[in-house]
Amino acid sequence: MAREKQPEATAEAEGTPERSYREQLDYLNPIAQPLASRKLTRKLYKCIRKAAKHKQIRRGVKEVQKFINKGEKGITVLAGDTLPIDVYCHIPIMCEDRSLPYAYVPSKSDLGAAAGSKRPTCVIMIKPHEEYQETYDECLEEVGALPLPL
Repeated sequence: MAREKQPEATAEAEGTPERSYREQLDYLNPIAQPLASRKLTRKLYKCIRKAAKHKQIRRGVKEVQKFINKGEKGITVLAGDTLPIDVYCHIPIMCEDRSLPYAYVPSKSDLGAAAGSKRPTCVIMIKPHEEYQETYDECLEEVGALPLPL
């Protein structure tokens, strides 16, 4: 019995979506640009999991906003299905002002699960660290290549 339950727990810890990527796109906010592709979304979740193991993430609007204002560097990942959008619509502007890369992913529950939390979260900042530098640099390059909204 215990062995049957283990794969389910692993799937939840990895942030496996209940809905497919295509289905999650139906719930996006109008401001969710630039949106990460399916492949980039997976890479970002992988990087977030690695960063969470080393305590190198900032989670939540208040915390991310505080550290952006302090000048901390990193990749900001926002959830595209957060309502109301007034909660976090100022974060992309702050990132652009400080030349920080940011991208939207479709689901806040998957974003929270990738960070190792049972609660959904709408904003996460991934800080660079030598343990996962290669994955971080790959994500940084792809997020930087995404076209910014006008």
